[in-house]
Amino acid sequence: MVNTNDLHIETEVTSFFDVTHNDLAATEIRNILSKKLESKEEILERQHLLKGFIVNHGLLKDYSHYRFDLTDVYDFLETVFVGDISLHRLRFRLRFSEKEREKRKGKLILMVRLFYAINKNYLARIDISNFPSGYIAELESMKKFFADLDLDYYESAFMKKKFRVKQIVSLMLIIARKTATGEVAAFWKRWFLFEAYLSISYCIVTKGMVFPEFDDRYFELQGIYHPALKDPVKNDFTVTRSVTLLTGPNMSGKSTFLKSVSICVYLAHTGLAIPATRAVMPFFNSISVAINLTDSIVSGYSHFMSEVMTLKNVVTDAAQGHKCFAVFDELFRGTNIEDAFEISQTTIKGLCHFSHCIFVISTHLHQLKEMQDIRNSTIAVCSLECSLQDNLPLFTFKLKEGWNDLKLGRILFEKEGLNDALSRVIKYTPSN
Repeated sequence: MVNTNDLHIETEVTSFFDVTHNDLAATEIRNILSKKLESKEEILERQHLLKGFIVNHGLLKDYSHYRFDLTDVYDFLETVFVGDISLHRLRFRLRFSEKEREKRKGKLILMVRLFYAINKNYLARIDISNFPSGYIAELESMKKFFADLDLDYYESAFMKKKFRVKQIVSLMLIIARKTATGEVAAFWKRWFLFEAYLSISYCIVTKGMVFPEFDDRYFELQGIYHPALKDPVKNDFTVTRSVTLLTGPNMSGKSTFLKSVSICVYLAHTGLAIPATRAVMPFFNSISVAINLTDSIVSGYSHFMSEVMTLKNVVTDAAQGHKCFAVFDELFRGTNIEDAFEISQTTIKGLCHFSHCIFVISTHLHQLKEMQDIRNSTIAVCSLECSLQDNLPLFTFKLKEGWNDLKLGRILFEKEGLNDALSRVIKYTPSN
């Protein structure tokens, strides 16, 4: 199971990796980020691929082309009508229609110049030895596509002002054959994926991200942060128990911290580097993140039932032996406090028995502090630091061990003058 809608990957994370030059490459980034890989081997393969781009960062960091040139070339090649291409008919049309000749000539020159520059400046110079064998084959296929177009010859013909009907016809026939065999479509797919990986690797390098290691014995994240924040506070998070409770008052950053951890786990399972300085974690079969759950009008579920069904799915996966990573933000806040306390105890005690899984749960239920499992450290407890300074909350957003008992509700209520204002209303309102 993969339940990560609450992470808003497409709207909050994708842009972190997107410095592409065209919308189709950006779509490939979204596709990469939308799918958890199914095995550790697949993850390591993608890491290997991205590391190949990173090794070539010095060459590729200045990679560029005009967005509109690419769009024009793409549209031109996509509209080549294979059935209408023959040597005799094409030569005839070009000789007797200056408009047709100049139109085709302009598009072909634009294509040759674009492909020639990309191939000469970047693709032909890449050190492919650091890529996995599967992707080396993809790069070689792109190089062969360019070689078959004989770009050096046509670039020279254009520079010598010898790009005439003969050259236009011969190049159009090459394109027509490649379109008919599906080579043009395959090339575009490879190129847009190439630019997607190039964009991701560029961001990994420039933003100081790291590739996680995978080890079933450890879960340790250092220097993690939420990639959507402009000036984030970085935290370290080491898991020592199957269940970790996160405490702290409202506005202390619990939801943001849970998202930061969850994004790191999810990105690691797409084969990408993560916003951290170091990371070691198990490979998880199941990832579920429940943050800011809302009532579902479509399904008819209330907030509480959404929580219950999410938990049920996680427990089912864990009971079937899947290695689960699950986050619950303010579990059971959708029901009354008595019910929440009772079923939270049952949930936490039950989850402790899935020692092969990791569960992180934030809570406001201070009564849970008296649980025996917390007293004897069967359950780990941490909190986001918050203190009072001049009777005002001071948030550091830093993670520390232990429970945070600070209750800000009454303090903030009184700070805004609501206690006095409402007391006056009560005092001067006649009773019935």
